[in-house]
Amino acid sequence: MFRFYLKNIHRKSGNTNNGDSVKNPLKKNLEEITDIPENSERELPIYRDILSNELYLKKSFGESMDILIKTAEADSAKLLFCMADTLCDNLLVTQQIVKPLLENTDLPSNHEKLMNYISQSVIAGVDIKKAYSLQQAEQEILSGMFLVFCEGVDYCLCFGVQRFTKRGVEQSQSEVNEKSSLEAFCECFKDNLALLRRRIRSPKLHFDTLEAGVTSKTRICLCYLTDRVNYEILNQIKNQINSARFDTVLSSGSITELIEGNRFALFSAVGSTERPDTACAEMAEGRILIIIDGTPFALIAPYLFSENFQTVDDYNVPPFYALFTRILKYSAFFIAIFLPSVYIAVCSFHHEVLPVAMLYDMAVQESITPFPVLLETVFIHFVYEIVREAGVRMPKSVGNAVSIVGGLVIGDAAVSAGLIAAPMLIVVAMSAITSFVIPKLYQPVAFLRFVFMIIAGVSGFYGIAIGFCVMLINICSQNPFSVPFTSPFAPLFLSAFRDTLFRQNWTKLSRRSFNISSMEK
Repeated sequence: MFRFYLKNIHRKSGNTNNGDSVKNPLKKNLEEITDIPENSERELPIYRDILSNELYLKKSFGESMDILIKTAEADSAKLLFCMADTLCDNLLVTQQIVKPLLENTDLPSNHEKLMNYISQSVIAGVDIKKAYSLQQAEQEILSGMFLVFCEGVDYCLCFGVQRFTKRGVEQSQSEVNEKSSLEAFCECFKDNLALLRRRIRSPKLHFDTLEAGVTSKTRICLCYLTDRVNYEILNQIKNQINSARFDTVLSSGSITELIEGNRFALFSAVGSTERPDTACAEMAEGRILIIIDGTPFALIAPYLFSENFQTVDDYNVPPFYALFTRILKYSAFFIAIFLPSVYIAVCSFHHEVLPVAMLYDMAVQESITPFPVLLETVFIHFVYEIVREAGVRMPKSVGNAVSIVGGLVIGDAAVSAGLIAAPMLIVVAMSAITSFVIPKLYQPVAFLRFVFMIIAGVSGFYGIAIGFCVMLINICSQNPFSVPFTSPFAPLFLSAFRDTLFRQNWTKLSRRSFNISSMEK
């Protein structure tokens, strides 16, 4: 609509909007004006001559069909309109900006007063700002703003008329709960901030916006409570993001590795959540929330290892049941990692730890298989990971069938054919089920499971013990934000034990007595 409206206006005014037909002495210097290196940090000021601005923007954006650059006249004043057609609401642009501006016959003759009059009286809107450089004008266009240039003025007005195609707020897929809110973050930047602001109605909630990616120019927002955040950690994260030289930032993975620092860490010291209520609870403890435009997950820093075993439903059930479920989760963590390796060690080296009757039955089962226990265990777990990956990547309507049918058919056929022993299926099933109890830790758990299987096949319980010590040292060595990753267990912080293995009642949890900064070294 905006395109056709301007076309009719040009016909009435006789403006053909053809840069080649305009006689201007600056045109011969076009190459000097617009030939700017792509990664140049030097900013060009907006020219008072709108033809120069028009030529610069047309050369910068090329022949992209979604970028609209049009000239018009409003009561003898020459104006230049610029917008990204795919990011703006055309109806809103036409009715609220273009039409009232071009049909107004009582505009000031002074150009500076004209721009002030436009921003204050002609166009009604709250999201209005000024841009003073051509590079800034480019970014505003790509952010969905509608730009108005005026002849003789060295800045442009930017009006917020965005209309993005987006997915609405839906139910969380990765953090399922029984009694809590069903809302989850989406890909829309402002919708995610609105979910946080609606839950914490305090002026202490602050949003700092950064930009990452030389090409993508991805917006990143740091969310925190000003009276609880540690500003040293906040400045550290800001400096790391600002100093990063990424070409594109399209997901949270690059930012996680950037601020975490330790590429040899088995477990991530930067958490993530899809739930706004969990994010608000983390900020209430002094954490910093990192929201990346286009990503439905928010990053949390600092993050503790014990928080992987906490869920939002722990705070909607009695404390004794929360203690029970957390014990289950810790037990499932160790079972998922060590059960296959312990099975290999017992069958290969340490037969004496089993009762005679059980040892005899396992020996009979393993005697009919053609492979050693180590090779058999690694093989069946490798097959399981293939089936799981196929189920995850396939469409949901097919993925569940692939997982179930693949597990039943392959497992039953392998036992019937004598390729694996029946107890091995129990070990695989137990380790697979327990690994899903802590979904946040599935990747490191799956990797460590294979590592410990190989270690157990070589050196038995002794290798498992040494490997466990190495894993523990790796976890304890993580300290990217001056907050020990293993807190409050090591070093010991008694005040933080109110919500670790067990949780206290809400009468004590609701007291503002704990802050993550108190756990710094």
